[in-house]
Amino acid sequence: MAKCPVCGLEVRIPEDAMPGELIEHDCGTLLEVVEDNGVLQLRVFEGDMEDWGE
Repeated sequence: MAKCPVCGLEVRIPEDAMPGELIEHDCGTLLEVVEDNGVLQLRVFEGDMEDWGE
């Protein structure tokens, strides 16, 4: 388990998660899965959400 960098609560990263995936935490923060030395971690997503349906 990882901790949310905003609220500090635990966040479950799915076993099949890949770097770049987005996870919405219970506190409403959108988190991005990143890999650091082979370990999956979370950081606050700062990118733009694209709407591919348009």
